[in-house]
This record gives sequence, structure tokens and C-alpha cells, in this order.
Amino acid sequence: MEKPSTLQKGDKIALISTARKISLQELEPAISTLKLWGLEPVFGKNLFNANHQFAGTAKDRTADLQEALDNPEIKAVLCVRGGYGTVQLIDSIDFSNFKKNPKWIIGYSDVTVLHNHINKNIGVQTLHATMPINFTTNTKEALESLKEVLFGALPIYTVEHHELNRTGETKGELVGGNLSIIYSLTGTSSQLDTKGKILFLEDLDEYLYHIDRMMINLKRAGMLADLKGLIIGGMSDMKDNTVPFGKTAQEIIFETVKEYLYPVCFDFPAGHINDNRALMMGWEVDLLVGKELTTLEFK
Repeated sequence: MEKPSTLQKGDKIALISTARKISLQELEPAISTLKLWGLEPVFGKNLFNANHQFAGTAKDRTADLQEALDNPEIKAVLCVRGGYGTVQLIDSIDFSNFKKNPKWIIGYSDVTVLHNHINKNIGVQTLHATMPINFTTNTKEALESLKEVLFGALPIYTVEHHELNRTGETKGELVGGNLSIIYSLTGTSSQLDTKGKILFLEDLDEYLYHIDRMMINLKRAGMLADLKGLIIGGMSDMKDNTVPFGKTAQEIIFETVKEYLYPVCFDFPAGHINDNRALMMGWEVDLLVGKELTTLEFK
């Protein structure tokens, strides 16, 4: 996996949306933060367009992403929010210049489309991290983790024990993102190759039976059997039917992978939560799930 260049103070960072629309007012706190970090935010030409729920048409959003990838003055690409829409663009993007001159593509949630497609087809590392729409509610630790990675630091995260954890020590390439998006990409050219890798999953606002259905889908697609490890982030605001499903999201996941032997960590601080730590996708990591603490180290 090719590593994007480390940012320097004064570098330009593109702000674009591949999915939902956003206003300048919603962006202003993040703009101030990026400037404090010494970066120069550059708006995509169509960033403030609106087409129903989207940040402009698919053509508008494609043009902004393509320009950000191709422009040599842009040193990183920060997606301002998720929602839905990135999958509408993915087959129209030319990644040839990006592959020659890799730069961090940053975001989570719907941006998982980019993480997975680039990992599978382009061979460049990407950054699963918070986005400007969340800057005002993020923890200090979440924002600092984004800043530190952009400027070249290799994080080490330590997490409290969860009762469903399966202990063990492993190492491998970190891949993954939003469970719903990964599920939606199975059977496509953007489907992850998870064999021998450490898979990260998180999700938001799903019915519990949807979590079960998606996990069984990944299992049937051969995406869970040959992992080196599994990390579960936020499983936030889950919903249930009038007749309860009978398990939490974490218990559903535990049941799906209980026959395997690799380490499993629950409640990792990443995903649709305020403490959304930056994860370098495509990076080799060491994962130690102990009896008291879990450690994830980027080597």
C-alpha cells in the first residue's frame, strides 16, 4: 500500500462533499480549526450546491472529487460529511494521477466507499477519521488524532476491556469502515479483500435484525473466516422492533464470529461517536486484545 505524503504547515486541503449537502455556516468551525493547524482550506467548486439531499448532482460531486485528486497543489482531501451518495460517483473517478501522487482521503461513514474501493483497486492508504460536520461535537482526542496523523504521527490507542472481547495478539493490514456500506459493496468491484487482514466495523441507526443480516452476508461472502483480527467501533443508536430481537449489536457480531479463533475487540473509539479516532486504512498494525486492555499500534 502506498502511503500518502505527510502534510506541512501551509499546505492546501480540499473540502468537498461526495454525499449530502452542507452550508458554509456548518463548516465555519472546522475551517477555523484547520487554519489553526496551519492548513489552507480550499472549497470544491460545487461544495455548496444543493440537489435535494445531495451536495449538487452526481456530476457536480464527481467533478469536485476529481479536481481534488488531480490538483498537485492539494495535499489532502477532506470529505465534509457523509450521508449517502459516494457510491454514485465511484465508477466515474479516474484515480491514475492520485496513484502517482497519493494524498490522504479523509472521512468515514459513506466515505467507506472510497476507503474500500481504493484499498481493493488502487493500493493507496486512506484515513478513516472525523469530518468537518462533526468537529464541534468531537472530543479533543478525536480531533488531535486527525491532526497528528496528517502531520506524520503514528498513533497508539489503548482501550478498556469489553466483556465480549476475545483475547489474543495479531498483526496485519487494517481495512474496513461502515458495516452498512461494506455490506452494500459485496459482489462489486469495490468489495474488500479481507483475507489475512484486520477488519474494522462500525455503524449507526440500524435495526438489530439488519446488523444480523449484514454480518451473515459478510460471513457467506467469505469476508470473516480468514481475518487476522476484528475491531468493532461504535454501534450507535440501534433500533429494535416491537417484538425484540433479543441481542445487542455487539452480541450479534460476537455470535457471528464465535467459531473463529482470531482476536476480537469491542467498543473501540471510532465511528459515529464523538470520540472518533483516526484510523489509517491499509496500514500494518499490531493488535493486542488483553484481559484488561486492548492496544492498537500503527507500526
